[in-house]
Amino acid sequence: MNNKWKLVRESDDLTNYSDTVVWLEFNSDGTFKKEHLIIEVGFCLLMSTQIKLALWQTTTVTEIIENTEDYIKFKTTNSIYELFKMK
Repeated sequence: MNNKWKLVRESDDLTNYSDTVVWLEFNSDGTFKKEHLIIEVGFCLLMSTQIKLALWQTTTVTEIIENTEDYIKFKTTNSIYELFKMK
């Protein structure tokens, strides 16, 4: 497996792997605004999954608990996630 990212949801250990991740910003009316490469409160994480053409999107980030080059722990509207950069 050559995936570069691993996302783990804390509540049930649901795990997804992806080659890429992007952070999505939305307008106040819920329409797409812009794509970002870094996390910010108010963004959502979008990643591909192990199943080709399948995507995983989190709800809105409400808090960034820890953020390093290879690891991000963050809260969303309804979950806590850990995102690992795989080597």
